[in-house]
Amino acid sequence: MKTLDRWLVSADNALRTLSGAVHAARPSPGHARDDTLPAGDRPLSGALMRVNHVGEVCAQALYQAQALTARSPDLRERMQAAARDELDHLAWTGQRLDELGDRPSLLNPLWYAGSFAIGVLAGRLGDARSLGFVIETERQVEQHLAGHLERLPAADARSRAIVEQMRIDERRHADDALAAGGQPLPAPARWLMRAAAKVMTTTASRI
Repeated sequence: MKTLDRWLVSADNALRTLSGAVHAARPSPGHARDDTLPAGDRPLSGALMRVNHVGEVCAQALYQAQALTARSPDLRERMQAAARDELDHLAWTGQRLDELGDRPSLLNPLWYAGSFAIGVLAGRLGDARSLGFVIETERQVEQHLAGHLERLPAADARSRAIVEQMRIDERRHADDALAAGGQPLPAPARWLMRAAAKVMTTTASRI
């Protein structure tokens, strides 16, 4: 695919991500679970799933940008394959927000634009560093999702099933990036990523 075509595909992905016009290739892990969640538990579940939905908006931006800037066709395909998994996550979390009577973050265009810029920067550092960025990002996301499993109401079986499958997928993405030759990021970069993620999750839970 030519460079211009890849940019057009990426632009189309951005529009579909931000409009919510996405469809999962896999059925939601929560479909077969009971949804008799007490009304008092719904605000917490909604806030946590909104944060997870924002994370998937950011994931689409990051992987699309890193695929565009990848120097090898193999890495480009790896990024696109991971983005397809994340598209499932985006659809699942969006659907769960609807079921909870909640909404996505109002700042999603900002989250997407910022993440895309970061993804371009990571890609420009070379394939090994770009893979290292994937490793660190996915390890942090895995920890974040584990924390949500502790905070989600015990009765919210649907959200918990979705988050657990997302956690499994994120771990696999990190392991794949490590096996492909990803280089660990320097400590200051990891700390900065954690600080940025903290700002995003705190803001997204409310707005």
